[in-house]
Amino acid sequence: MPVVRRALLSVADKRGLPELARGLVRHGVALLSTGGTAKLLAEAGIAVVQVSDYTGAPEMLEGRVKTLHPKVHGGLLGRAIAEHERQMKLAGIEPIDLLCVNLYPFRETVARPDVTLDDAVENIDIGGPAMIRSAAKNFERVTVLVDPDDYMAVLAEMDGARGAVSDATRFRLAQKAFAHTAAYDGAIAAFLSALDETGQRRARFPGTLTLQWKRRSELRYGENPHQQAAFYVEPGPAGSEPTVAHAEILQGKELSYNNLLDLDAALALVGEFEGPACVIIKHTNPCGVGESEAGCALAFQLAKACDPLSAFGGIVATNREVDAELGRELSEMFLECVIAPAYSEAARDALSKKKNLRLLRTVTGTAPPSELALRSLAGGLLVQTRDRAALDLQRAHCPTRRPPTDAELSALAFAWRVCKHVKSNAIVLARAGQTVGIGAGQMSRIDSVKLAGAKAQLPTQGTVLASDAFFPFRDSIDEAAQLGVTAIVHPGGSVRDAEVTAAADEHGLAMLTTGQRHFRH
Repeated sequence: MPVVRRALLSVADKRGLPELARGLVRHGVALLSTGGTAKLLAEAGIAVVQVSDYTGAPEMLEGRVKTLHPKVHGGLLGRAIAEHERQMKLAGIEPIDLLCVNLYPFRETVARPDVTLDDAVENIDIGGPAMIRSAAKNFERVTVLVDPDDYMAVLAEMDGARGAVSDATRFRLAQKAFAHTAAYDGAIAAFLSALDETGQRRARFPGTLTLQWKRRSELRYGENPHQQAAFYVEPGPAGSEPTVAHAEILQGKELSYNNLLDLDAALALVGEFEGPACVIIKHTNPCGVGESEAGCALAFQLAKACDPLSAFGGIVATNREVDAELGRELSEMFLECVIAPAYSEAARDALSKKKNLRLLRTVTGTAPPSELALRSLAGGLLVQTRDRAALDLQRAHCPTRRPPTDAELSALAFAWRVCKHVKSNAIVLARAGQTVGIGAGQMSRIDSVKLAGAKAQLPTQGTVLASDAFFPFRDSIDEAAQLGVTAIVHPGGSVRDAEVTAAADEHGLAMLTTGQRHFRH
């Protein structure tokens, strides 16, 4: 294994840099550096040689040219073979065995709402990516570091190998380095391709969309056993909204492709509620939702009562800690997964007896939540903003003679939140804090109404109904009245809205129109 004798350090993110430099000096490594990095190391009492002194070429063009020199790139690209060594010796080029570089903060710069094109351009790093690519290409001899989280592991390896870094580590770090520069170039292309010729943003979506995801795991199979699958996650820290990608797996079998889809759907729905709530998901559709100020244990009971048969083998999500009572409830039925922000010790003890049950704890951070939803097609990709629309139903239009009562309004608001997460055509029958019947994914709206009534295990008399899109005919209103529905919320916008409203008036129903559709395909 090649021993590290000379290192070049030039970083924008200076986390952990003094510790890395001291560790390298401890191994007798000579340090080269540039600009602010060299100043920081000198102030920390660490001996360092400026790259400009090493190359004999001063920094120029306001710092745009610092490391673009044969003594730098020759030192990184030269192989440990006789002909390369001969040429390097003739040119006075010394090998550089370790490169530590991370890049100008382009993405952070262009994320500012007041960023100018000039600001963005000056934060396009040239020398950094060039050095990273040179070092990564020559991974057979050079160790390349682009992530401060790797510093201590490399130093520990050098400690155990008399200053050397293993072939496997150098190759792994080179893989990471090429991914790093690819993501950086992708961010630049995305930003610039969304601007017009004057430098003004002309499109919400860039002309060139380059995405980078990190493989978290290979899955046993996809939706079906004959399909192969893997799970990729966005790089970066956890966001302010919980995600499956950042959740901590506490126990249970390996997560499947379908588990991950259902967990994502469950988190999205339970996140709609401010009070203690519980949802049960089956095949990405809710089969029961409950909300109760008395806590998540009662919320779970309300959710389960909606469709206890479908709840078997489902996915459960809560937006509060799973306490001892809820832990006991969950342990008494067959479930695939439970995901929650926390678990009490008693709950963990009860659920640990279900060895195959996947138990996940959500983790949140400070990063902004992802704004884009992606869906692949054969040969293409659909991109849209996430459906985060929230609506105060007190501001919704009431076209019927009778407005909803306060109790109906509360139930309608609950049903409307749930309906947003049901596959279209979507119909939800509910009372305040509890779903009663859910009709999902039917090809006609009247069939979804009938299905919601047929699925209901609780009395439908006195319920309210939410629809994700307008009613094309009055037949759904007539069917709802037969079920005992007293109030309806839907987006409106049909050419037959007047006919639909007249049907509601005939049955004495209250109705709200939102002007906001929630298709989910």
